[in-house]
Amino acid sequence: MSFDAVKLTADLIKCPSVTPHEGGALVLLERALTDAGFACTRVDRGGISNLFARWGRKGANRSFGFNGHIDVVPVGDASQWTFDPFGAEIVDGYMYGRGAVDMKSGVAAFVGAAIDFTRNTPPDGAIVLTITGDEEDVGEDGTRALLDWMAENGEAMSVCIVGEPTSPEVLGDMMKIGRRGSATVWFTVTGQQGHAAYPQRALNPMPAMARLMDRLSSRVLDEGTDHFDSSSLQVVTIDTGNGATNVIPGQTRATINVRFNDIHTGASLVDWMQAEADKVAAEFGVQVALRSRISGEAFLTPPGALSDLVAAAVKAETGLSPVLSTSGGTSDARFVKSHCPVVEFGLVGKRMHGVDERVEIVQIGQLQAIYTRVLADYFA
Repeated sequence: MSFDAVKLTADLIKCPSVTPHEGGALVLLERALTDAGFACTRVDRGGISNLFARWGRKGANRSFGFNGHIDVVPVGDASQWTFDPFGAEIVDGYMYGRGAVDMKSGVAAFVGAAIDFTRNTPPDGAIVLTITGDEEDVGEDGTRALLDWMAENGEAMSVCIVGEPTSPEVLGDMMKIGRRGSATVWFTVTGQQGHAAYPQRALNPMPAMARLMDRLSSRVLDEGTDHFDSSSLQVVTIDTGNGATNVIPGQTRATINVRFNDIHTGASLVDWMQAEADKVAAEFGVQVALRSRISGEAFLTPPGALSDLVAAAVKAETGLSPVLSTSGGTSDARFVKSHCPVVEFGLVGKRMHGVDERVEIVQIGQLQAIYTRVLADYFA
């Protein structure tokens, strides 16, 4: 009898695991995996709960890994939801709840696949599951903590699937073989406050900020590469906080987000922005300070054995050949890629993070079947 991933999805949704709270979700998973013969270890760091689970011998010649997260974004205004965001109610073939798509159903599907496969066809090797509670935030103490712990304890994955929702329209139409990098840069331009009628007694930081944002956003960073779209730089906010009409502000701030391909590194982009800021500071006589955070570098798992393996399983179960893509935001694959080859494959992501987030029940079983076939083919 196949493991009931639909029930597990419902049980996970009922756990209010809004980052950084675990909400009982990892306790539930640890119990199910331990009962199925997996060796489980809680890897908690920085107030974040994570779970490592392995079936098979430590240090096996080959080990197949799955990575996913049980933390979810806040529900927002709960009154806007048709059903309880943590109720896992099933209506007309859909299960409703925060995390139904992103990504408790994906975790349930790969947990179910791993349990079914090890129960029915014990593999010559190991299956490793890394499940984090810190994907929806900065990720410093989530998958990173798990990978650090694995390195310290001689645990490893030969290859890995991250079970994020990757399909744009129908299950099986897309697989992610990489991701663009992401960098956020905060700028502060400081001049001198004064009366708007006496500009000679002040130094307005606004023209300098406007010039800097224009220079940065007007530059074409690149035209894309074989596997990546062109890089994108977006000014996401300019804030001065000046409610008066007769006051020249003394300071203004702006924030830029860059999604970049493998032509660039986060450091090279920050260096370029710093050089432009220095030019504007000299031109306008203001002070320009910046700070940056690089959430992840662009990476690519070149098409080959792993993507072929997953694509064949998807084709067998759905009849579709997934497009190999690097689109979208960041994911924990940006951390896994430094440990082993990684691809991402999962459900249709249309409704993730939205009001009335929901998953089509039949897709949970389909995804479980795809993951099970991947395991069977890998260990064949």
